[in-house]
Amino acid sequence: MTSPSNYITSALVLVLFSTTLLGFGSSSTHNSNHDFLECLTVQLQSSNSATDAIYSPSNATYASLLLTQNLRPGSTTPNKPLLIFTPFYDHEIRAAIHCSKKLGLQIRVRSGGHDYEGLSSTSRNNPFVVVDLRNLRTVTISADEKTAWVQVGATLGQLYHTLAQKSRTLAFTAGVCPTVGVGGHFSGGGYGMMSRKHAIAADNVVDARVMNADGKIFDRRSMGEDLFWAIRGGGGTSFGIVLAFKVNLVTVPETVTVFNVTRTSEQNATQLVHRWQYIADKVDDNLLLRLFLRSVTSPVTGNRTVIASFTTLYLGGVKDLLPLMKQQFPELGLVEQDCTEMSWIESILFFAGLQNQPLDILLNRTTPSTVFFKGKSDYVTEPIPVDGLQGIWRFLHEEAENRAELQFSPYGGVLSSFSESETPFPHRSGNIFMIHYGVSWDSQGNQEAEKHVSWMRRLYGYMATYVSKSPRAAYFNYRDLDLGINNAGNTSYGQASVWGLKYFKNNFKRLVRVKTKVDPSNFFRNEQSVPSLYSS
Repeated sequence: MTSPSNYITSALVLVLFSTTLLGFGSSSTHNSNHDFLECLTVQLQSSNSATDAIYSPSNATYASLLLTQNLRPGSTTPNKPLLIFTPFYDHEIRAAIHCSKKLGLQIRVRSGGHDYEGLSSTSRNNPFVVVDLRNLRTVTISADEKTAWVQVGATLGQLYHTLAQKSRTLAFTAGVCPTVGVGGHFSGGGYGMMSRKHAIAADNVVDARVMNADGKIFDRRSMGEDLFWAIRGGGGTSFGIVLAFKVNLVTVPETVTVFNVTRTSEQNATQLVHRWQYIADKVDDNLLLRLFLRSVTSPVTGNRTVIASFTTLYLGGVKDLLPLMKQQFPELGLVEQDCTEMSWIESILFFAGLQNQPLDILLNRTTPSTVFFKGKSDYVTEPIPVDGLQGIWRFLHEEAENRAELQFSPYGGVLSSFSESETPFPHRSGNIFMIHYGVSWDSQGNQEAEKHVSWMRRLYGYMATYVSKSPRAAYFNYRDLDLGINNAGNTSYGQASVWGLKYFKNNFKRLVRVKTKVDPSNFFRNEQSVPSLYSS
């Protein structure tokens, strides 16, 4: 981590004030910005910290810091942050909390910028500032203990890269996108290609450091088991600012096997997808068969066809994988030529679409592509019949080629060994797979956005027959404001439970009790934060 200069000159402060004031038009925004900047500058000066980590809209770096993976929320939400603050140290975060409380401004906390609804960088209602934790990104590995302390501003790619420098067989179970920030991913769950064997990221968190609304820092022992439970799947930003997680690492074989076998409708894709539903959650725990579904133009007929990609990780060699596949999913017709043996870290590059790239590419925080995007999620507990799948295909054909995609992510394995209440993440036994719906587009404008979002909502409505019910479950890390939204100020339990029960089932009640205990004034809040009973 690079440390900023500890020397502050009066000239730097004057320049900072003068350039910031140029960036705002309205007097209310002007005053809020000026007051927060003045307060934060005084706080930083008192602790001998530099002020060059504060960015206003007039600063050239502001726009690049605000850039997120998904352009849709920022294009449809009028409010942008008054300032973006990128602290290096805990006491600097404490200063931001102090000024926010003093001036009545909201804080939005960001680690990687991948929130599906942009809640770490946008707001529908109130003036706010962003505390961007990208500079808190130290990863400390204890190979002997098989643990790691990971600051929340680190990305998954940085964590994986650091592990690879230490050992060929030490790994961590989390997602495939290397630019995702640890903070949101771990605190919301963290499904990945090893989850059937080693569970989700939140299941492997054993300690944490959390700052509350008074600026006090707690570890697991001092925060108590209720708060520690809540931040492992319930989202961290409702309860405080998580600074770092301690996780248990997992041991993987020196050699793993991957394959990506594709089949079109003409190659029996519909029947294969139908059959996949009966085995995906029951195969060997070392095997995770993920399914990606898109609509493309058939090179054979020239018409639109569905292409199913069976994207797979096996924790072992190909000689062990082939007989397993022949026994458990012979219909796919897997052969040795379809498979590639590699190290676990090479599989990270493979699943991120970065094969043949140098390992250091995992250290890149830059989002590979920025598009307008809408996502949703569902859980499936009974196989979808063939006619149901064919209905999905018709929806996929409505969108432009390769613009819409469904991911079927299998459950079962060790995921089923946890009770629904062990962590706030309730999606355990009984789920065959999770569906991720995604659609993307390139053109800005409300009309274009409405066209694709409307398509997504119609598909979601169609799927109601085939997915979980009472509640219709959803994955918190695939955040979806269509499920419900809080008031601008305080929100009742009844209103928040409309979306909260979908993400957390009965765990939502306990999350509300924890929130009421640790943040009774509802300081940490957003459009889908857990409410406090005292402030509702």
